[in-house]
Amino acid sequence: MKNLEKLTAYMTEQNITHAFITTPENINYFSGFLSDPHERLTALYVTQHKASLIVPAMEVNDAINASNLNTVGYSDTEDAFQVAKRQLEIPDGAVMFIEEEHVTVKREKAIQLHFKPSALQSIDQIIKDMRNIKSEDEIALLKQAARYADQAVETGVAALKIGITEAEVVQIIESEMKRIEGISDMSFSTMVLFGDHAASPHGTPGGRTLNEDEYVLFDLGVIYKGYCSDITRTVAFGTPPQLHQDIHSIVTEANKRAIALVKPGVPIKDIDAAARDYIISKGYGDYFPHRLGHGLGISVHEFPDISSSNENTLQAGMVFTIEPGIYYPETVGVRVEDDILVTEDGYEVLTSYVK
Repeated sequence: MKNLEKLTAYMTEQNITHAFITTPENINYFSGFLSDPHERLTALYVTQHKASLIVPAMEVNDAINASNLNTVGYSDTEDAFQVAKRQLEIPDGAVMFIEEEHVTVKREKAIQLHFKPSALQSIDQIIKDMRNIKSEDEIALLKQAARYADQAVETGVAALKIGITEAEVVQIIESEMKRIEGISDMSFSTMVLFGDHAASPHGTPGGRTLNEDEYVLFDLGVIYKGYCSDITRTVAFGTPPQLHQDIHSIVTEANKRAIALVKPGVPIKDIDAAARDYIISKGYGDYFPHRLGHGLGISVHEFPDISSSNENTLQAGMVFTIEPGIYYPETVGVRVEDDILVTEDGYEVLTSYVK
């Protein structure tokens, strides 16, 4: 568990004595144990010398097998925080580092009541910075996840025919991909939008049927051995109108211009500007309403934010999306998205389906 070792080394260096991590993805990142606890508490309690999991009793064996960590279980009739306090001997008066972006008001009250910390501090940015730079093992998994995303688009394109519905294409893609060993799920709800339906950036696939000579927008990804991919391709079915083709060319060029700038040391906001300024120069700035991209890893949307407000610079080992789009109301929507790895001297595009 190299990630956990990195965390405890950082805690020792910064004199952080207690951390209480509750986000399922972060628990997985540090322990190897992933579950969906729903309303129940699952947590990783970390000191400079030891880490323990707190899980529902029904998941104790799974947690031990996945993590090999000391694991404390609690029944549905017990107070999880009270059990954690007693079994893990959490001392009163500690400065407790928690994920303030995840802990609810109810859980904060429980932490205050049972753990009696002298103060609560945020560990969110510390974890984001750790997850931001991927290891070689993580990069290998992200590359494979991206290859499967390419395959998923290929599967969807092969299914296109006049009269098929968006929902039917989604079902074909997801059914095919979930048969592949190592893929636990899609990264998010697969998006397949025909023609004017794609004019909504986050449209919902439904009963809309495919017509000749229109674009089809695919936005999808898979979770492969815990790591996510995310690709968007807008594919011509037949020969769409010239206006639609022009918009597709503009978005594709914006995608390529942003990617070409990627290398260590480049301000993230400059990547966004490369795509956005080009789209603005073509008169479509008002129709590009979202950031350029987002970090990618064990979550499909994670740190960093690839946007005009991000003053941070790119670093080798970062993986993120670049996904410019133009959405012309009630007419057409085009988005082209790739997964990008920052290398020591430039970049590698992990998604390769034709644009």
